Amino acid sequence: MDIESPAKLVELLDRHAYLADEGLATAAFLAMKMGRPLFLEGEAGVGKTELAKTLAALMEAPLIRLQCYEGLDAAQALYDWDFARQLLHLKAAEAAGVTDVKALEGEIYDRRFLIARPLLKALETQPCVLLVDEIDRADDEFEAFLLEVLSDFTISIPELGTITARTPPVVVVTSNRTREVHDALKRRCLYHWLRHPGFDREVAILLRRLPACTETLAVQVAGAAQRLRAADLVKPPGVAETLDWTEALLTLGAKDLDPALAAVTLGAALKYREDVEAVLANGLLGHA
Repeated sequence: MDIESPAKLVELLDRHAYLADEGLATAAFLAMKMGRPLFLEGEAGVGKTELAKTLAALMEAPLIRLQCYEGLDAAQALYDWDFARQLLHLKAAEAAGVTDVKALEGEIYDRRFLIARPLLKALETQPCVLLVDEIDRADDEFEAFLLEVLSDFTISIPELGTITARTPPVVVVTSNRTREVHDALKRRCLYHWLRHPGFDREVAILLRRLPACTETLAVQVAGAAQRLRAADLVKPPGVAETLDWTEALLTLGAKDLDPALAAVTLGAALKYREDVEAVLANGLLGHA
């Protein structure tokens, strides 16, 4: 897809109900044009993962997601051999009386027995969006491995040879900053810090994503969310939680943010008991 400017990308994202500001749109535009990964850092729930999903939707391309976690290794992210099918093939060959060991060895390491994990899938799928989600949860060793793959979009499989992406995927790497990601990976990427939206943008997001939401409810929920983020909470609500909270209120038929209803639905926005108790004790709910 040929996108001629950041302003055009803002327009396309808006068509898919993602409201990006100029800074984010410029970073994403440059990443796509320059063939560089986009490194998005910020609090959970601000829209990092959603941006990758929306880019895939507007490109009409598959979203290939690699969810990072502690202990993730190259085999789980890149490829693995289907040992069960290889064993069945060997047994079938033995039953058929095949005696050419060298030829049989070549057969069991055929591409059909290779299980492509997200990174290999992304190299072999054109076009696509590769989402490396929450890289800060992975180990340092995996981070170094990922840097090597993203440097030239090439991997080497000893039994098959080298596989190179004909067209590099659009890559979005996200981090919730639970730990610092090494500078070497950040240098390979274009960086953008994604912050919580301002009041007006959050109101617009609520109205755009939830058509049933009244302007009154959107204004009041956004105002409450802004107050909660300004409070000293363990985990302030992100946009994702604000949307969940508003949807919960709409499900209960709310037209405005009634304090009593807000209190009983607070679990849609806050995920820690301490936060819920602090908000109720300090009277942070109510009309915006």
